[in-house]
Amino acid sequence: MKLETLTWGTGETRAVFLHGFAGSAKSFSHLEPLLGDVLTATCVELPGHAGTPVAQSWDDAVESIAALLDDRTTLFGYSQGARLALAAAQRFPHKLERLVLESGAAGLRRRHDRLLRRRSDAALAELIVTRGVEAFVAHWEGLPLFSGLRALPEVEQRALRERRASHTAEGLAGALQTMGQGAQPDLWPGLQGLRVPTLLITGAADEKYTRLARQMIADLPLAWRVSFRGIGHAPHLECPEAYAAEVRSFLAARWLAEPQEHAP
Repeated sequence: MKLETLTWGTGETRAVFLHGFAGSAKSFSHLEPLLGDVLTATCVELPGHAGTPVAQSWDDAVESIAALLDDRTTLFGYSQGARLALAAAQRFPHKLERLVLESGAAGLRRRHDRLLRRRSDAALAELIVTRGVEAFVAHWEGLPLFSGLRALPEVEQRALRERRASHTAEGLAGALQTMGQGAQPDLWPGLQGLRVPTLLITGAADEKYTRLARQMIADLPLAWRVSFRGIGHAPHLECPEAYAAEVRSFLAARWLAEPQEHAP
């Protein structure tokens, strides 16, 4: 499957960005003034989003992403995109120079938990199809996970809402069923063998994903972690300047260590 993309930036580092569920290739465009001088970015429209067809499976999605990578790529992923980025990195490490995972996870360890999550994802997919995208967006925006986004200026919240509402119900439902956490395999066993320099980014107010990042960094051989105080699930939107500063430090690093948590 060929994925739709948009590009920005003129920097030396080739980057590929993967957005979260119900996001879009435009989700990172606001970073161009902050990172466009160091990155040449290819922002992907993930399967099931906008005009991109639904993936046949989790593996189909990962392989479609891998087709965009080469041995000089820095791969960025946020939320659902971070989970896909980690899977691509484990399967095709030779295609990556660096990896940036924001609010991601290595998956559910127990088969039973994955089964329960598939049922939960299927229920949400049915809600999207039966009630429509507008009702889904209202539900999605109200989740506690995204409380930090409700503090954004109204113009930014409106742009985010428009991106979420631009998808089809069938596309989002398919994206949940093929790329949701229930479809994701357990990637924890592969962390110790992933020798790609990795930056883990979370908001400290997002306690679940900050805890998962702490657990992941214990297994990753080449990684550092940053957690922004007072920030929730989407640091690239909630504190873009601080996010960009950490990315710049990571790109410039010759060795990797874990920094302390700090305020953006």
